[in-house]
Amino acid sequence: MPAEFHVFPCLSDNIGVLMRDRETGACASIDAPEAEPIRAALEQTGWTLTDILVTHKHPDHVAGVAELKERFGARVVAPVREAEFVPEADLFVNQGDTVMVGSLSGTVLFTPGHTSGHISYYFAGARALFAGDTLFALGCGRLLEGTPEDMWRSLQKLAALPDDTQVFCGHEYTLSNARFALAADPDNAALKLRAAVVEGQRADGQLTVPSLLRDEKATNPFLRADQPALAASVDLDGSDPVAVFAALREWKNNF
Repeated sequence: MPAEFHVFPCLSDNIGVLMRDRETGACASIDAPEAEPIRAALEQTGWTLTDILVTHKHPDHVAGVAELKERFGARVVAPVREAEFVPEADLFVNQGDTVMVGSLSGTVLFTPGHTSGHISYYFAGARALFAGDTLFALGCGRLLEGTPEDMWRSLQKLAALPDDTQVFCGHEYTLSNARFALAADPDNAALKLRAAVVEGQRADGQLTVPSLLRDEKATNPFLRADQPALAASVDLDGSDPVAVFAALREWKNNF
């Protein structure tokens, strides 16, 4: 693989991710929840920070940006629709734009729903998707600014990527997501197996990120709102997937 990754915890439940280009040594932090764990991860790996790729404006994703930029001189890339919230950014990007990290080429995907300007980054050569708070392992982000239709379209855009894509999300929510998924999709055999693995990982203190997109498509209820079993679980048999998705998201909000 042309890239290597390092995943580590930040704050109470955020996921920190570093991606390094093997060819050039360039290294990106995906978001910057807080500076110190990222600095420690750089020291542990021996990698040199060159870029910070911001997915959205929330403080638990940008709080460390200014300190890291000042310390390492890293270039900051951020969503154009949330420019006012990332004043340190050097480059603002939108749907379809290309972002380079060394020789690694990434495509920007506009994925609103959690926030109105949220973006994700897909690095095809590295088989890596940085989904921020749009798509989680076995879950999806809360609709804080967007509509159910916005989020469903965003999730479908991500689900269209290759099955072997590694999904790096912004939080370690997988165990609670698995418990909700089992309630919503109790007859899903693949989900039962995955939930058991997740239980073991978390019991051992392991992170569950990244996941594979093929597993998300098979087990994540929010990617399966177009399936009869999920429609039935919210008493919306035969309904439009957006309505099913909205009902699932509301159920999860109160789960």
